[in-house]
Amino acid sequence: MDVKICGLKTPDSVEAAAAAGATHLGFNFFAPSPRAVTPAEARLLARHVPAGVKIVALVVDADDALLEEIWEHLHPDIFQLHGKETPERVREIKARFGVEVMKVVRVAEAADARSAEAYDGVADLLLFDAKPPKDKDKLPGGNGLIFDWTALQAYRGKTPWMLAGGLDAANVAEAIRVTGTGAVDTASGAEDAPGVKSPEKIRKFVAAALGKA
Repeated sequence: MDVKICGLKTPDSVEAAAAAGATHLGFNFFAPSPRAVTPAEARLLARHVPAGVKIVALVVDADDALLEEIWEHLHPDIFQLHGKETPERVREIKARFGVEVMKVVRVAEAADARSAEAYDGVADLLLFDAKPPKDKDKLPGGNGLIFDWTALQAYRGKTPWMLAGGLDAANVAEAIRVTGTGAVDTASGAEDAPGVKSPEKIRKFVAAALGKA
């Protein structure tokens, strides 16, 4: 089981996630987010990431300049595209940096899950997240919202995928059971407040995801 903790901002939270057994650690470069860090800050945080744990850089419709800055400072293992990036844009980023690209697909119903098939053979990974409400104050992700997991039954693609959307220690085992996913991701589910990670909630989430709760 792959477990990703996203939106890490402090050395303590990075170390807590790694010690708990998280396989992927995410740094958020979307400036409006309370979880955002700069590429320079992420470079310092990455010093606390042990070998074998993958570093994920979350961006939202980022231009080449931002991607280059992130690459220069961080050399992430994966770029996570959380905006409206097209399959063509995914190809461009893969070709430019030579690393894996994870495309986020926001889901509210079965048709949304089916739309992910446009990225088959293009993205290395998909991440199914809850579609945010039509509220200008809502972020593209990390809103703590759960979607109907059975909608994912409509996805017939072959790209490996990760599940997100309001997951926490209390519901992640059920989410895994219902969807059969082999990878889960949380941001808000491991926090005391937006952008404030709780080492205890991180540990509990990873333990629950790994069936050790």
